[in-house]
Amino acid sequence: MRIRVIGAGAAGLTAAFELVRQARETGRDLALEIVEKQHAPGLGCSFYAGGMIAPWCEAESTEPIVARLGAEALEFWTRVVPVAERRGSLVVAQKRDRGELIQFSKRTSHFAALDGAGLAALEPDLAENFDTALYFEEEAHLAPRVAMMELARLLADEPNVTFQYGVDAATLPENCDWIIDCRGFGAKPDLSGLRGVKGEMMILRSSEVMLSRPVRMLHPRHPVYVVPRPDGTFMIGATMIENEERARVTAQSVVELVNSAFAIHPAFAEAEVVETGSDVRPSFCDNLPRIRVEGRRLYLNGLYRHGFLLSPALASRAAHVVFDGAFFPEVMNEDRAQRRSLQRAVV
Repeated sequence: MRIRVIGAGAAGLTAAFELVRQARETGRDLALEIVEKQHAPGLGCSFYAGGMIAPWCEAESTEPIVARLGAEALEFWTRVVPVAERRGSLVVAQKRDRGELIQFSKRTSHFAALDGAGLAALEPDLAENFDTALYFEEEAHLAPRVAMMELARLLADEPNVTFQYGVDAATLPENCDWIIDCRGFGAKPDLSGLRGVKGEMMILRSSEVMLSRPVRMLHPRHPVYVVPRPDGTFMIGATMIENEERARVTAQSVVELVNSAFAIHPAFAEAEVVETGSDVRPSFCDNLPRIRVEGRRLYLNGLYRHGFLLSPALASRAAHVVFDGAFFPEVMNEDRAQRRSLQRAVV
């Protein structure tokens, strides 16, 4: 079977990986081609992602299926492609926003409530500003750019996999059995209902801040998260803006991100700004992922701000659709009400 995957971001590379893995496990012949418009893997939304594998934190503001599918990513990114650190996540709030933390705890699970001493034992640098926290011990985080390069390397080592970078797939003949379309927002002309949600982030460097795991600070208007990276930097994110402007970071967003980071740790006020960036996350109206099949083309899209969290589960299901003719109604049913009902039922 000859398959072409379009897009070498989180969705495309995980889809390619699952196709190779399932073909090997079932003894199928497979020739896989990965086509990417950029000159290297992971240069779309994946490049600016936070990399938090936090299914139970995300349950606070999403449908239950996001946590259920997202839990599969923990196994994928820590054991199958072991690029993530499983050190948990922390959720904090300033004293005036304590009600936000209480509400967050009511909408989530798989956490322990920490007092000041418990928080200080995990993250001493937070003890001065916060005296309580929620600790999601089973969650993980990764460096997205490292993860994409490692996944691409693993695929490049496969004898039946080829990459084409700097190529627009629209210029190629469709001489394959299946096309797996993972273009994200680039597929908007072909996917009805797809919209873009802009996200902005920044990377800071400070030798005065020591954090071992992602920290989310709740706020009624400007929630923020800080994710430590292996090179001693911190990713600060992320805004969610309902527009489809890709490459411009606004001054207002930079001020909000810096102020929020400063509220987590005062030393961030003197941190070096290493990078700012933005891109558009592909989303449907309900912010839930979708697999859509049109003939021999399968669209894997709508991962919203959950690219690394949801891509392993969606990739596995896409491979089963291609190889086994499987149907997963909770992500494939085109009737929104039925799909959402099924999503709740399978949790």
